[in-house]
Amino acid sequence: MNAEIILKYFPELSGEQIDKFNMMESMYKEWNQKINVVSRNDIDNLILHHILHSLTLLKFYNFKPKGEILDLGTGGGFREYL
Repeated sequence: MNAEIILKYFPELSGEQIDKFNMMESMYKEWNQKINVVSRNDIDNLILHHILHSLTLLKFYNFKPKGEILDLGTGGGFREYL
């Protein structure tokens, strides 16, 4: 499971959340073959170079429950509901 690197920095994540990151990785790899979402040379580093970078903000800001954030102009454009 490639999402294990996320647990190194976010050990409080649930199994369900980790499962979702693994599913997201699979979906990105599938769609990347069709529309080149991230560099094809970097797709094997999706979690480390893209997803983990988007999560970094959680270490510095305490989001309100059920709040929304939108990641604009920083790569994959992940939208998360907290």
